[in-house]
Amino acid sequence: MIDIVFLLLTGLIAAYLCWYFFQRYNLNKALHNLYYLMGFAVLLVSGLLLIFLGLGILKSPYVLTVASLIPLGISMGLAEEYFPQWKIYFKWFAAIGFLAIAITSIGNMDAIKKIAVPLFHGVAGLVIFVGPFVAKGAPKGFWWVGIGGALIGLGGIALAFITMGTQLLFFSPDFVMLILTPLLFLMAGAFALGFAKRG
Repeated sequence: MIDIVFLLLTGLIAAYLCWYFFQRYNLNKALHNLYYLMGFAVLLVSGLLLIFLGLGILKSPYVLTVASLIPLGISMGLAEEYFPQWKIYFKWFAAIGFLAIAITSIGNMDAIKKIAVPLFHGVAGLVIFVGPFVAKGAPKGFWWVGIGGALIGLGGIALAFITMGTQLLFFSPDFVMLILTPLLFLMAGAFALGFAKRG
């Protein structure tokens, strides 16, 4: 029951952020808002699926593939908005990463997946974590997005290791399942605090 409460709260925050970035995109047609919107729309849908189908769906390769759009979308948004000098390279990196995760997950290529998933999830999470702290012109308090990035990176990589049948440090399957829904809620809350600073 407590998992459903956390997932509902996460869904409400994700829905707010989807509305927020949709409004911002309509205001100035800036592409980065669409990337942010994609990331939080996937978070919203993922949360709803977890509510109705249970945490067992996390073992599905299709869910792993689609969920990778959360960190990839948010990190592409940050690259587009604050790091224009390397946004094109990062878009290629994200596209290759998504295809690599999709092909290795759905195709049961476990050996390659053990490299692809942590690599692309890790880099995207690192961009979301570090980016807000070094972004020029970012509003005060935008560092909250970095906190959200740390949480999404940690949770995503730990979950990825479990779906591959291995364990990351002390993140056992039972421990990850215990902290997953509160982690999603805290992550979404941190993102909302950070992005709301922009007005």
